[in-house]
Amino acid sequence: MSAYESLAFSYDALTYDVPYPEIAAFFERVLKRSGVEAQTVLDLACGTGSLSLLLAQKGYSVLGVDCSEEMLTVASEKSMELALPEPPFWICQKMQRLRLPYPVDAAVCSLDSVNYVTKPADLQEAFRRVFAALKPHGLFLFDINTPYKLRGLDGQVFLDETEDAYCVWRTEYSEKRRLCHYGIDLFQRDGDVWLRSQEEHTEYAYTPEELTGYLRVAGFRNIQVYGDRKLRAPREDELRIWIAAEKE
Repeated sequence: MSAYESLAFSYDALTYDVPYPEIAAFFERVLKRSGVEAQTVLDLACGTGSLSLLLAQKGYSVLGVDCSEEMLTVASEKSMELALPEPPFWICQKMQRLRLPYPVDAAVCSLDSVNYVTKPADLQEAFRRVFAALKPHGLFLFDINTPYKLRGLDGQVFLDETEDAYCVWRTEYSEKRRLCHYGIDLFQRDGDVWLRSQEEHTEYAYTPEELTGYLRVAGFRNIQVYGDRKLRAPREDELRIWIAAEKE
């Protein structure tokens, strides 16, 4: 089963501790530091739309793009419940096939979604597409799970549960292929029975040097590498880093 096909409908409950307000605040700090006055924002790999909706509530005009129809279904339902004056516009696309109806002032891609593009050539194409989608002087901000973190996940088992879902993650890292595989067993309550499904998620261990190189080739300049939601250089043992790049 493809990634997030079943997990989508339990995703928010199982990831209740994701700090979306802090991510949005960091995004705004980087915008301010870069001198970008953004009105239109692309939330790339938006998932169930939690960050998109938060940004829309802050007054941004948001395009939410994700390759999972199931995740976007959840995002759309959440959007209708909020009755926003200008709800996000949802688009189902892979990031390496990104094509927007209009250019945007800034783009954000969070929660290690870049790692999910496991072919470097596809990620380079995605960066070119983001560059093309930005207005002049636009900003692109994204995060990754570092190679240090992905190596450390090898052989780990994680459990997440709610009253209606039970999820087991088993991880395996291949140093040769630079891939971290997450095997997921998901049990979801359906009335009096529990339904089991399985998914396979894979992340590629990109280095900051590779990513900044891809960004430069795509046309980006003034590339900055930050620690996890900190306006400082990352430490050697940083688990997550953020990279900001500008379209001059």
